[in-house]
Amino acid sequence: MTPSTEAAGRAEALHLTGERTVPGIPEENYWFRRHEAAYLALLPYCAGATVLEAGCGEGYGAGLIASRAARVIALDYDEPTAAHVARRYPDVGVLRANLAYLPLGTSTVDVVANFQVIEHLWDQGGFLAECHRVLRPGGRLLVTTPNRLTFTPDSDTPLNPFHTRELAPSELDSLLREAGFGVELLHGLHHGPGVRALDERYGGSIIDAQLDVVLGQLPGQASWPAGLLADIAAIGAADFAIHDRELDASLDLVAVAVRP
Repeated sequence: MTPSTEAAGRAEALHLTGERTVPGIPEENYWFRRHEAAYLALLPYCAGATVLEAGCGEGYGAGLIASRAARVIALDYDEPTAAHVARRYPDVGVLRANLAYLPLGTSTVDVVANFQVIEHLWDQGGFLAECHRVLRPGGRLLVTTPNRLTFTPDSDTPLNPFHTRELAPSELDSLLREAGFGVELLHGLHHGPGVRALDERYGGSIIDAQLDVVLGQLPGQASWPAGLLADIAAIGAADFAIHDRELDASLDLVAVAVRP
C-alpha cells in the first residue's frame, strides 16, 4: 500500500471532521507533529507502566506509548475509532466507553494519558475525579490541552465547535488541584526556530495561513498552495519546544499531575 493510499484509507475510516488529528496526511501534519511533540516529551513517564489513554483518537499516541509502557489500554467513545485502533495497533488493548465513567477498577493504573481531550468534555471535574480514582497512589495524570489565551483569545466561547471549555494555564492548574492532584509540572508548547521561520514567511502565523486555506475551501475542493503544503509536510515533532517560560503565550499546555 502506498503512503497516499494508506492516508486516504485512514481519513475515510475516521471521517476527518476536524475533531481529531490523523497521521500520514500532509494537510494535517502541522497539528499531528504538534501533538506528537507532547507525546514524546511525556513518554518517559510511561516507561514500564500500566497506562490508560483516556480519549485515544486515531491511536497513534497509544501506539507510541506502547513502545515504552508495560501495558497500554486505549479508550474512546466512538465505535469506528475504537475498531480502527484495535486493527492498526495490535500492541494496544482497546476499550469503548464514556470518559465520564472509566471502566476500570480503583487504583489499577500507573498513568492516565489525556492528550487534547479535556477541552472536549462537559464535566471536566467529574472526569478528573475518575482519573484520580483509577490511578494508584503516586500515579500520574498526563494532560495536554490548547491554551485558551492563544487558541481562542478574544472569547470565552471556543471557536472550535468540538470544544466545550478551553483552559488558561491558571485554570488548568486550579482544576487539577481541586480534583485532589498535586501539580508536578505545568509547561507550555511553543514553536521552535523552524516553525517560527515559517511564521515569518507567512505573514506572522503559519496557523493563520493554514486556516485561510481551510476556511476558504469549498467541499471537495483541493486548493492548498503547493509551497505551503510542502512547508507543512516538512514539519517534525522536533520543531516544537516545551518549557516553563512564557506560559501564558504558549500554544498548548502540558501538565503532569500526581495522585497523592
